[in-house]
Amino acid sequence: MRTSLRALAALLAYPTDDLLDALPELRDALVADRTLRHAMPALDGLLHHLSDTDLLDLQEEYVGLFDRTRSLCLNLFEHVHGDSRERGPAMVELLGIYGAAGLEPATGELPDHLPLLLEYAAVAGEGGVALLANAAPVIDLLHGRLVSRRSPWAGAVEGVLRAVGRVPGTTPAQEEPAETPESLDAAWAEAPVVFGPGADPAAECGPDVLAAKMRAARRAPNPNPQRPVVRHVAAIQG
Repeated sequence: MRTSLRALAALLAYPTDDLLDALPELRDALVADRTLRHAMPALDGLLHHLSDTDLLDLQEEYVGLFDRTRSLCLNLFEHVHGDSRERGPAMVELLGIYGAAGLEPATGELPDHLPLLLEYAAVAGEGGVALLANAAPVIDLLHGRLVSRRSPWAGAVEGVLRAVGRVPGTTPAQEEPAETPESLDAAWAEAPVVFGPGADPAAECGPDVLAAKMRAARRAPNPNPQRPVVRHVAAIQG
């Protein structure tokens, strides 16, 4: 069990009283991971922000960043797949990977949600970290956008990059689309996700295809993803 990855998952989940109570233990887990030493200043900034801010204000800030700003969506396939035909089978494949590791997402959670991917990597050893590393181009893109907003949550995303041996800032910045009420309504319209026998048989996916998709995101991340159906993983899990 790599507890530092679970700590990062907690810091990227929706803020709760349980999360705030666990901040000292989370910091201990982060400090113990030597790969995170360069990220600790930014992580400490986030920890201080969480401890010094009213919970309701934290929750409002989190929702404004990750739920209402499509370019900061923590559902990673939103930044890779431009349509649901590919995203659906990819999620099914990820669910199978999680199940093989004994990880059962809570009802309603999307498997490409970054905190859930971190939970998987924490228990799956080198293979889990390798799968997480495949997402580094998209994670780096998110980090740059959070840094540009001076958001303390950039520290947690930097921690993810450092944990998989990546240096922040290697993915070219992408101009974010202007967001108006009309553009949000159009871009966030939920499209059906096709699973099972009705899914496109040509849209094969798995760890290798996930890697290819994430590498492609380094070159041209989708600037107008579909509206995410955001679900929050528990901040602290058993």
